[in-house]
Amino acid sequence: GHIPGADFLDLQGEFSDPDTALRFMMPDAGFLERAFGRHGVSNASRVVLYSIGTPMWATRFWWMLQSLGFANAAVLDGGLDKWKLEGRPLETGPAKGYPQATFTAKPRSGFFVDKHQTLAASSERGTVVVNALGPQFHKGLEPSRYGRPGRVPGSCNVSAATLLDPQTKAFVPLAEAEAKFKAQGITKDKRVVAYCGGGISATIDLFLLHRLGYDNLTLYAGSMGEWAKDASLPIETG
Repeated sequence: GHIPGADFLDLQGEFSDPDTALRFMMPDAGFLERAFGRHGVSNASRVVLYSIGTPMWATRFWWMLQSLGFANAAVLDGGLDKWKLEGRPLETGPAKGYPQATFTAKPRSGFFVDKHQTLAASSERGTVVVNALGPQFHKGLEPSRYGRPGRVPGSCNVSAATLLDPQTKAFVPLAEAEAKFKAQGITKDKRVVAYCGGGISATIDLFLLHRLGYDNLTLYAGSMGEWAKDASLPIETG
């Protein structure tokens, strides 16, 4: 079921670029204006996003909207998991949706980087590249479904899973999140480039960094789904 009245946004099916072999790539602004408009999002809307099992799908949509110049979006802490734990009402059946609206994007630069910019960032003083995957994948200890095991050279690891309460799926307290980031050398005077497997779970790290007041944040959209398959790019293990 779903929260009564909630619509459904299909990231892969309706909000990703259909003309690339990589999954979850950002389409152009016009494509997204039409997609959000079909779901009733206008520039005057208030949007509350949630997902199930992990907030990463909600935080990814939040990041996309931010990049389009839409700031009035929130993420429901704990998503449907916490909603159900609290015994709140559910609705079943297809989403009723909202009346179609007109959404005009005001795209902002710097929210997404490609593999070349990420490679350059990995050796830049003043930039921290952070991997949101689990430590076993960061160290290259387990086979990777993305290709070569390992990480972007020089990147640190703040696993998105460690930023959530395992039972409620709510975000950990901000002070706890900040301690995890600072332990990896992530401070407010530095630029942060976050990545994961497909550019989804890394938005949990970015969402919490934003809430902590970090403002020089970017997402490597292709993440390991691109990096691990490109033999021209260096990879690090251990």
